[in-house]
Amino acid sequence: MTATPRATGVILDMDGVIVDSEHLWERSWRACCARRGVRWESSDTATVQGMSSPEWAAFVAAKLGDPGLADEVRSECVDLMVAAISAGDAPLLDGAADLIRKASERVPLALASSAARRVIDAVLDAHDLTGHFAATVSSEEVSRGKPSPDVYLAAARRIDVEPADAVAVEDSGNGIRAAHAAGLTVIAIPNPQYPPKPDALAHADVVAAGHRDALDALLARLS
Repeated sequence: MTATPRATGVILDMDGVIVDSEHLWERSWRACCARRGVRWESSDTATVQGMSSPEWAAFVAAKLGDPGLADEVRSECVDLMVAAISAGDAPLLDGAADLIRKASERVPLALASSAARRVIDAVLDAHDLTGHFAATVSSEEVSRGKPSPDVYLAAARRIDVEPADAVAVEDSGNGIRAAHAAGLTVIAIPNPQYPPKPDALAHADVVAAGHRDALDALLARLS
C-alpha cells in the first residue's frame, strides 16, 4: 500500500466491521421462517449475505413458497433487527470506534452497507456515530446489492471521491467482491463467524488480523 497514492476517502461496511450484528440477521431470517414452519439453513445465510433488503426478502419469500410475502418478510426482519439494536444486542466491535474516529479526522468517511436504512440509522444513533460519517448508503437505495459494486460507487460519489482514491474496510466475501469491483483498495477484516471464501479474500489488498491491524494499514494509506 505504501507505493500507492494517498487515499482521499474511506468507506466502511457496517455489519461485521462496525458492530457485531451478522448473527442477528441470521436470527431474524431463521425466526421468520420458523414462524411459518420452514427451516432456515446455514447455506441460506451464505447465499443472502450482502444482498440488499429487497433481494434477501425476495429470497426468503421464495423459500417460504410465496413470493408475495416479500414485503411482509422484509418489514418483519427489519423490525427484529431494530429491536435487537435497541436492546443493546449489536455492540461495537473492539477497535471500531477508534478506526472510525481516526479515519474521519483525516478524510471524508462514508458507510456502504447492505443493511436497511432503518437499521443503519438505528446502529449509528445507538452508538453516537452519525456525526463521523459524511454520507451513508444502504444497498436498498441502489439497483443491486453486494457483490455488485453499486453501493460503493454511490458512497464514493456522495463524498466526491474517485473509487480508485478510496479505501474500503470489509469483513464478508460479497462485501470484499463489491468494493474490489468498484475499484477501491480493500482492507479485509475476515469475519471469524462467517469467513470469506479464499477466492473472495484474494481480492483484498490487505488482510488484517483485527481492527487495530486494519487501522495501521489504513493510516499508512492516508498518510
